[in-house]
Amino acid sequence: MSTTQSYTSLIYEVAQSRARITLNRPEKKNAISVTMQEELERALWDADNDTRVHCVILKGSGSDFCSGYDMTQYESAAEVANQFKRGRQTFDDDAWRLERAQSKRMALFDMHKPVIAQIHGRCLAGGTDLALLCDMVICSDDARFGFPPARAQGSLPSHMWLYNIGPQWAKRLLLTGDSLQGKDAALLGLALKSVPLELLENEVEALADRLALIHTDLLATNKRIVNLGLELMGARTLQRLAAEMDARGHLSQSRDEFRAVAMEKGLKEAVRFRDEKFGDDIVRTGRL
Repeated sequence: MSTTQSYTSLIYEVAQSRARITLNRPEKKNAISVTMQEELERALWDADNDTRVHCVILKGSGSDFCSGYDMTQYESAAEVANQFKRGRQTFDDDAWRLERAQSKRMALFDMHKPVIAQIHGRCLAGGTDLALLCDMVICSDDARFGFPPARAQGSLPSHMWLYNIGPQWAKRLLLTGDSLQGKDAALLGLALKSVPLELLENEVEALADRLALIHTDLLATNKRIVNLGLELMGARTLQRLAAEMDARGHLSQSRDEFRAVAMEKGLKEAVRFRDEKFGDDIVRTGRL
């Protein structure tokens, strides 16, 4: 028996002891809107509360997993003012909004059941914020992981890179905004495994089949002990700091320049202005 629920930016299905959650804004390359963040949090907790579900598979429709946050919702400099609600003018306003959005993503980390990220195409910026909070990442060989906004717009509002690939590679990628392809992401530990694109779904579903053999109480026990270990290594505190550091990064001159170009010439031109000088930004590990 399968079950579906109605969402505007997601496809949610329960079948075969798993919930499949698909980011479903393919025309926007699954860019994360405010609505998507709210719906994703609700879908994750719904899956965690469903006794039929042993694990969640998180994936994207269309050509990409997720290209990042939907910046078009912030393109307008004039937002409706409300004297009883926060604006976007102060450092604390910005940090508050970033922390509030982060709390929705943390459902991936906090829920009891394991989540497998199924990554194809681009997994950039906010896409990595989602993927790296999942318990296991399986990607296609030609997937692309990176955080290009770190070049000009701020830092990462969620930060699990350090715990997956260590300090040197985290710095190498985040100080430049460069990207990794799926094969190299798996070699470094950013992903559990990479496979040819045509094998990706079968690989993920086979892992979900194995998880379905384990009682959900034990799945929760073993997920939570690992995540508590990460918390003892500072992972949760680092997430809170990441939101504040992103707010700090938003005060940089390069952020002002990016926004000025976006306001004058549009977001696409601002992204070109940010990235073109880096040319081919795919990092090769040099490993066999």
